[in-house]
Amino acid sequence: MTSASSRTVLLAVGGGIAAYKVATVCSRLSQAGHQVRVAMTESATRFVGPATFAALSGSAVAGDAIDPHSRPLGPHIELADGIDLMLIAPATANLMAKFAVGIADDLISTTYLQVTAPVLLAPAMSDIMWEKPAVQRNVQRLRDDGCHFVGPETGWLSCRASGTGRMSEPETIVQAAQDLLAPTNTN
Repeated sequence: MTSASSRTVLLAVGGGIAAYKVATVCSRLSQAGHQVRVAMTESATRFVGPATFAALSGSAVAGDAIDPHSRPLGPHIELADGIDLMLIAPATANLMAKFAVGIADDLISTTYLQVTAPVLLAPAMSDIMWEKPAVQRNVQRLRDDGCHFVGPETGWLSCRASGTGRMSEPETIVQAAQDLLAPTNTN
C-alpha cells in the first residue's frame, strides 16, 4: 500500500545487537506507506536474518557488494538511486568511522558514498565506545558533513551496564525519519 506521500527509504542495518529493534522500524515505515529498501552488513545477518526484513519490507534484502543478479550499474548505485532518505540503524562505531573518512569496503559504506539524500544515523554501542574521542570526532565530522542523528540514549546496554550508547527506540527513530521525509523539509 502506497500513498501520495510515500517516500523511498534505504534502511541500512549495521551489525549490533540493537539490530533486532530495526525490524520494528522497518515494519513501521512500511505500514506508513513508504517503500523500504533494506541492505545489511554481513555481521547484521548474524543478529537478525534477511528473511525477517524481506517479509517486513516486501522486497529482497541487499547484502553483498557483488550481486550477480543486479543490473550493470552495481548494487550500490541501484540502492541509492531515487531514495529520499538513508537510515542507518544500528549505526555502529565501525560504520560511522567508515562514513567519516570515506572508506568503501562493503555494500553499505559504498552506498553511503553514492547517496545524495539526507542521511539519518541511529548510533548503538557501549558507553565506553561512545565516549571515545575517536568516535566523537567521527560523529562531529558526520554532523559537519550534513548527517542527522537520532540518539543514542542512556539506558540499559547489552554489555550489562547502564550508560549512554543505547539505540533509540523504534518509535523515536521512525519519528525522526518521518520528520526528514516531510514534504516541507528541504534538507
